[in-house]
Amino acid sequence: MKAVEMNAALRERQKSLMLRTWIISGLFFMALPGTLLGFSNLVAISEHHGLGFLPAAWMEGHGHAQMFGWIGSFILGIGFYSQPARGKSVLRIPLTCFVLWTSGVALRWTANIYAWHWRTLFVVSATAELLGVLLFLWAARHHKLPETAGAKTKPRIELWMISVFVGTAGLLVGVVFNLVECVRLAIAGTSESFPHALDQRYLVILGWGFLAPTVWGFSARWLPTFLAIGHPREKLFRYALVAVVVAVGTALCGFVPAATMLLTATSIAVMLALRLTERPHGKAKVQGIHPSFPVFIRIAYVWLVIAAAMSVWAALADVHNGIWGASRHALTVGFAATMVFAIGPRILPHFGGVYNLFSTRLMLVSLLLLQCGCTLRVTSEPLAYEGFSMFAWKVLPVSATLELAGVLVFAFNLAMTFAKGKAFGVLETRESSAA
Repeated sequence: MKAVEMNAALRERQKSLMLRTWIISGLFFMALPGTLLGFSNLVAISEHHGLGFLPAAWMEGHGHAQMFGWIGSFILGIGFYSQPARGKSVLRIPLTCFVLWTSGVALRWTANIYAWHWRTLFVVSATAELLGVLLFLWAARHHKLPETAGAKTKPRIELWMISVFVGTAGLLVGVVFNLVECVRLAIAGTSESFPHALDQRYLVILGWGFLAPTVWGFSARWLPTFLAIGHPREKLFRYALVAVVVAVGTALCGFVPAATMLLTATSIAVMLALRLTERPHGKAKVQGIHPSFPVFIRIAYVWLVIAAAMSVWAALADVHNGIWGASRHALTVGFAATMVFAIGPRILPHFGGVYNLFSTRLMLVSLLLLQCGCTLRVTSEPLAYEGFSMFAWKVLPVSATLELAGVLVFAFNLAMTFAKGKAFGVLETRESSAA
């Protein structure tokens, strides 16, 4: 019996170390290939008052590193950690997926920025990313729902899992879409970037088909406990999931205004379904993190609604991509990054086998910097790009500086948490994370 417990503890320890590897990789892509490149891109655009001289491939390299290298790595790492440990596969499969995924993202970034053998690297990187996702799905097939003692019926799939499944399906569609287009560019393309119209559809898949439902699912799983709020309104949440799938399909078919209006209604429905507008029935669980945590979670969902509402404006009036850019920024930074910056310090240290966050004050600083930068960016980008205000061009570099500072503070805080934090037993880790 003792040997069995020791083997179980060893497997849990290996899973925690593997999760740390995923998180550190995600922090690297977030800070350097992602945010730092985005910062330099925006500064250059502001100096020249437009996108004309900047290679589109550089913008795509920044976005790919952020969406796949950062967010994708975090989600895959947490996904593998949540799967049951089974013998040697506890390290072999996640490690193989990690190598494929990070190599694919790194090669794509290299091809976008340096254009070195970009035709070959596009296909190789896209293939590696698709294989990584397929390997993750293959490993996830072993995950069985917990059975209730004495129950005669099959266990019911929880609501949050359905939402994560929808997001995972969106990720799969996104990487397949990416591979097909990379092969097409390698054969007949003249530049290492997607055509603008095609790129817009690709971003809809990643932003609203993958990112949004995945974050909604984890919100439905964790927020009732962390914020001391009621469980999600199941029927409304299910309607929202159906609506977001329909909206993405509508956008891909070219009916963009109708899709954006549906996304706005869906965003409001999700906020109501998660009960984020209701008073909590107890005290939020903020042990080990900054007590402002519940405030920023709600701010993130306000950004979600802003992103969707601005997409309606963009579909009707955008000329120079300024409104679309602000809408995407509100979604990826205002919503997704705020959720990661707020909920990451709450769960990642425990998942990684560490007692406490390195600094709760740094957590607050990173969130405040991110909010200030994102607010300036979302308000000034339409004014600058669409020609409403020349002064807005001077505000954009300030927004980029604030966001870069916030990202670096967040990355430093998590890195120091894993490097200096006091570790505890992995079996205890499981209990803490389940709470």
